[in-house]
Amino acid sequence: MPAVRPPARIGTAVVLPNLHKPAQLAEDAAVVDLISGGRLEIGFGAGYRVPEYDLFDADFSSRFKQVERNIAEVRRLWEEGGVTPGPIQSPVPLWGGFYGPRGARIAGRLGIGLLHISHEMYGHYREGLFEGGHDPELARVSDLLPVILADDPEAAWPRVAPHLAHQMNTYRQASVEGTGRPRPPLLSPGDFPETPKADGSWSTLEILTPEDAAVRIHERTSGLPVKHLIFWASIAGMPDDLVVRNIELVSERLPALLAESGAAAGPRPAKVPAGG
Repeated sequence: MPAVRPPARIGTAVVLPNLHKPAQLAEDAAVVDLISGGRLEIGFGAGYRVPEYDLFDADFSSRFKQVERNIAEVRRLWEEGGVTPGPIQSPVPLWGGFYGPRGARIAGRLGIGLLHISHEMYGHYREGLFEGGHDPELARVSDLLPVILADDPEAAWPRVAPHLAHQMNTYRQASVEGTGRPRPPLLSPGDFPETPKADGSWSTLEILTPEDAAVRIHERTSGLPVKHLIFWASIAGMPDDLVVRNIELVSERLPALLAESGAAAGPRPAKVPAGG
């Protein structure tokens, strides 16, 4: 008899509440939760691009104060019936997509999940949970892992590297736009794969077999309350056959290997968003 899989979850990683009216965001999210049968999870972030804030007449310099206030307001509107109809789930699972200590503490104070898997940031997240009066046992983390799965990683790298260089250059150039800082030098396909880091932290991207990925993920998540793992489907338009095989391996091979290794011990060990 075939295994019955739980319904797929859907969500954002991330939406920027500072560029939306809280009531509009609360209502839009409630509608998505309703039409999906209660499967929505929302990742919130502060953003990193000055031109986006300028476009919406928002203050980039106070983005962290704004994001904490706006997330709290969205949740208040749901809890108090400020928008109707409300979402099916009560509460809707919320996540803070923050990679630094300030954001990690914000996620903790709000009592939402931290959309970043990092032992260092987890300490700041727990501090925030205590500050907000939340039970630290309710802590949960997730992340978009910099991993692509392939049967032959060595053969895949030359085909993926040009797309990775393009993707990273796009992000790097966009990050300084409007700041007055100099543009970073352009990366080339020859810059990848990178030399493994001495501290064992993730490289910009790692192309791995499912077996090696399970071991690597276990190393990086050990001791953390991991709820989900999120993977790239594609890196900036990489070849279709590699995209399809990556999705197959993430969906069909990796979950069992993670279960065997004890990593990502949760009801839904892997999600695959659309690639960049």
